[in-house]
Amino acid sequence: MLEVLRRVVQEVNGAADFFEALHIIVTRVKAALEIDVCSIYLKSPQSGRLVLMASEGLREESIGQVEMDPSEGLVGLVASRAEPVNLDSAQDHPRFRYFPETGEEHFLAFLGVPIIHQRSLLGVLVVQQHQARKFDDEHVSFLITLAAQLAGAIAYAEFNDEISSETPLIGHVNVEATGIAGSPGVAIGRAVVAYRLADMDSIPDREGAGVDHELEHFGQAVAETRTEIEDLKQRMGEALGPDEQVLFDAYLMLLGSDSLVHKTQTRIRNGQWAPAALRDTVRESVRVFEDMEDPYLRERAADVRDLGRRVLSHLLPADRSQDEFPDGGILVGDDLTASHLAEVPIERLGAMVSAKGTGSSHIAILARALNIPAVMGVSELPVGRLEGREILVDGYRGRLFVNPNAELRVEFERLVREERELAEDLRALAKDPAETRDGVAVPVLANSGLLADIKPSLESGAEGVGLYRTEVPFMIRDRFPGEEEQVQLYEQVLASFDPMPVTLRTLDIGGDKALPYFPVKEDNPFLGWRGIRISLDHPEIFLTQLRAMLKASRSHDNLQILFPMISALDELKGAMTLLNRAREELLDEGFRIPMPRIGVMVEVPAAVYMSEMLARRVDFLSVGTNDLVQYLLAVDRNNARVAHLYDTLHPACIHALETITDGSHRAGKPVSVCGEMAADPAAVILLLGMGIDSLSVSVSSIPRVKWVIRSFSTDRAEALLAQCRLLENADQIRSLLNNALVQAGLGGLVRAGKT
Repeated sequence: MLEVLRRVVQEVNGAADFFEALHIIVTRVKAALEIDVCSIYLKSPQSGRLVLMASEGLREESIGQVEMDPSEGLVGLVASRAEPVNLDSAQDHPRFRYFPETGEEHFLAFLGVPIIHQRSLLGVLVVQQHQARKFDDEHVSFLITLAAQLAGAIAYAEFNDEISSETPLIGHVNVEATGIAGSPGVAIGRAVVAYRLADMDSIPDREGAGVDHELEHFGQAVAETRTEIEDLKQRMGEALGPDEQVLFDAYLMLLGSDSLVHKTQTRIRNGQWAPAALRDTVRESVRVFEDMEDPYLRERAADVRDLGRRVLSHLLPADRSQDEFPDGGILVGDDLTASHLAEVPIERLGAMVSAKGTGSSHIAILARALNIPAVMGVSELPVGRLEGREILVDGYRGRLFVNPNAELRVEFERLVREERELAEDLRALAKDPAETRDGVAVPVLANSGLLADIKPSLESGAEGVGLYRTEVPFMIRDRFPGEEEQVQLYEQVLASFDPMPVTLRTLDIGGDKALPYFPVKEDNPFLGWRGIRISLDHPEIFLTQLRAMLKASRSHDNLQILFPMISALDELKGAMTLLNRAREELLDEGFRIPMPRIGVMVEVPAAVYMSEMLARRVDFLSVGTNDLVQYLLAVDRNNARVAHLYDTLHPACIHALETITDGSHRAGKPVSVCGEMAADPAAVILLLGMGIDSLSVSVSSIPRVKWVIRSFSTDRAEALLAQCRLLENADQIRSLLNNALVQAGLGGLVRAGKT
């Protein structure tokens, strides 16, 4: 049965269209179980009724004609209960309903199982047989397993057909798809599908024209690709500025690395022709990145694929004609990359949608820097069928609508106008200080990990850097960066913001953030060897970084150092010992190094309950809500199956933040919040009420967060926090806070996220 299941799923995934997928299911199941009838009923998104969409065994003319409410018939019973129904004589059941057009009066045995995808009922899978019998456990288990396996494939095929006007029974307007919010904003435009420069998987194995010829041909293609990327980098400078092109440097670095060029050359020397050698090298590198736990590193697989296609396009030149990119066009792709973005006119780009990727993708990072709405990870997106179709993009909630009707389009047009007006108003306020209505200053700083963020951070009114993720430069290299490399990098950040504070977080790798040249394989990486644990176990790496941070501060007095993933006092003591050692070494070498302010990142539950003890030993605490909320709720927010459970306004999360704030303040130390919660307008009210001393957010969120702070008094925020303590779930809390935002004249922030 497992082999049958595998083959059915494989065939369905390869089906040409929706109806072929349904036909494959009913025919294969009927044959595999040796039964008389197999049928699929799907729930209409418009009427909510169950429609017979495919059958092998019932009369053909009944397909598409038989439908029922979930309150009717045995199929409706399966749907309403969302559990299997197994009967030896269907006609004897009180919920039995007879449809003469099906000819099913001859079938007594009935087994129906629900088809459920992401908690939503898609339909019912039914098998029937002439003789009276109850289907055995093997049949029931097989159908349940099959329905669960096929739910995603059916959802994809259904969405694919929904965007086509030829589908008679499934609605084809306002087709909604959900992904991951990549960059905030809303947009309306025509889809432009990103062109694939070369199809890597189609390259055949064949005899080359000789090793020397193939090596020369490949070398020329690499050189041409390097020139192409340098040109793209220069072009992006017109939109982003020279400091923001570090992402393209990663591409140039890959072109000179063993992982791509040298391995391809080795394969050529072993007898492969250049395109096939490149194909195999790219596949190998992609597998390495895709097997990594860290979302950011998994995204690098897309960069390797994109770079491989670029080289291949010079090995196998392809004729390509590009239509003029429309104003407000929506760039859509299976796996969008930074170079796809560079190939379109930025001033005409309305939004971006990618079937793959997350908020840590290079393309999402650039989208946020450019304030372009983006939705990532729309797994059911049939990219090839979207060219030229009208799409509405909601970058706040990670949603898009294909083929919108007039009513929905008008609503989005209103939101786009409000967004434009809001952006203009906020731009004028960006440089103003963040103070509450009663004069309490709450500095808003920037989260960063790239030099590309410096210029937009300053322009957005950032009052410093609250979190600089030093692991990002480590991730885009093929080795640990040396001390002087790190010094130059950190000094640029410190100098750019001087005298404003810059908080450099020490290397936070391991767990879900492994380096390609320092892999960590564990059964449970989130609870394993990560963060400060790795740093303490490898003092040679840690000391190099600490020395670099301190040397970078020799001409500046704005350095703050933050230790990640602290869960015990011994870890903090160990980190401080190495920091003092690094400083003493530099003093002995003749450097004048001021002692920086030291902070601890509170992102594991243990640190919540040790907040006062930790605060007494450092200068400040910084709450990393992204990890803290995941640990408190046991939810991986990058996992689509449980992402809906991730909510920073969960009562437990609010209580934990109050515990941290109270503990830090008892010790007389300030506390900051640097996770995504700090960028949520509703959450900002609560953080003000708790007495959080500063916030650190992504560049694009700074003006909005400042607007919230300037619109509330501390008394009002404290009163709202007191009300939220009495509520029992996140939805109630968010509703209360959103109402408060509207009452304060900040309704634009609420409406933008509730399209």
